[in-house]
Amino acid sequence: MKKIMNDPLAFVDEMMQGILRAHPDRLRAAEGDVRAIVRADAPVSGKVAIATGGGSGHLPVFMGYVGRGLADGASIGNVFSSPTTGQMLKVTRAVNGDAGVLYLYGRYHGDMMNFDMAAEMAADDGIHVETLLVSDDVASAPPEEWRRRRGVAGLFYAYKIAGAKAETGASLEEVKATTEKALATIRSMGIALGPCTLPAVGKPTFVIGDDEMEIGMGIHGEAGIHRGPMRTADEIAQILVDAVVNDLPFNSGDEVTVLVNSLGGTPLEELYILYRKIAQLVESKGLVLYRPYVGRYACSMEMQGASLTLMRLDGELRDLLSTPADTPFFIQN
Repeated sequence: MKKIMNDPLAFVDEMMQGILRAHPDRLRAAEGDVRAIVRADAPVSGKVAIATGGGSGHLPVFMGYVGRGLADGASIGNVFSSPTTGQMLKVTRAVNGDAGVLYLYGRYHGDMMNFDMAAEMAADDGIHVETLLVSDDVASAPPEEWRRRRGVAGLFYAYKIAGAKAETGASLEEVKATTEKALATIRSMGIALGPCTLPAVGKPTFVIGDDEMEIGMGIHGEAGIHRGPMRTADEIAQILVDAVVNDLPFNSGDEVTVLVNSLGGTPLEELYILYRKIAQLVESKGLVLYRPYVGRYACSMEMQGASLTLMRLDGELRDLLSTPADTPFFIQN
C-alpha cells in the first residue's frame, strides 16, 4: 500500500484538518468537532437546512457538497463507516435556522440507525427534522424492491435539488416534496475495473483480474451483478445506458440530465470517451439532454471505474438544477 499519510488511524482527522485550513472562509467545524462540518455562515436564519453525512473515502460526497445552494452541513465517519449520532446532532444544531432540517443521505443501515437517533434527540431540542433516503443504484435491488437500493452518485442530484429549493425560502414540507419528486426519477449504475485500499486495512477491498470488469459493484466494494471480461468504452456505455434507461423507464421526449462519474481512479480523458457514446445512445432513445456533468462526484478512494446517473426533469427540476451553487469542491454559476 502506497498512500500519502501518517498514522492510518489519523487519516480522516488529518484530512479534515487540511480541508478546514484550506477553506476557512467556507467551512467550519461545529462545536470544534472536525467530523461535523457546516457552512461557515451557518445557520442561515429562516432557511430550511439540508444535513447529510456518511463515511469518508467518497469525496466530494459528503462534505464536499456543503455550501451555498447545496447542503448546509455533513457529519463524517471513518473510511466507509458511519458517523456517530453525536456528530450528526452537532451538525443539526449548528445548521438549524428555525425553519426545520432535512436529513438527506444514502440508504446504508449504519447511517440510518445513527441519524434516526440524532433526529429524535434534535426533536427534544425543538428542532423539526424530516428524512429522505437516496436509493438510486439499480444494481443493488430490483425495481419492486427499490427501498433496498443503495444511494450512490445520485446523491449529487439530490443535494442540488434540495439545496436549490431551500434557497428559495420554501418550507420544510415543500423542500421535502420537491426532493422526493427528484429522487423518484434518479437512476444509477456503475462498473468497477480495480479495487481501492482502505488506510486502516492496508490491502485491497477486493480482487479482480487484469482482464476483468464488474458490473454493478457498489462504492464500498459490494458485489455487483456480473463479472466478466473487460469491454470497450462503447460496450460499457451500452450496458450502463440500457440498465439505467430501462429501469425507470425513461420515455422518448423526456428531458434528462446525465452524470458520468469517476469512482476515484478513472481519469477525465476516459470519462469523456465514455460520455461521447452515452450521449449518443441517450439521444438515440429520444431523450433530450440537458446540462451534463462529467467528473469526480462520488468516489470510492482510488477505485478504478465509473458510473452513470440519469435524472428526469420537469420545469421545476430543470430550473432548480440550473441555479448557482458554491462549495470548495463544486461551483456552478
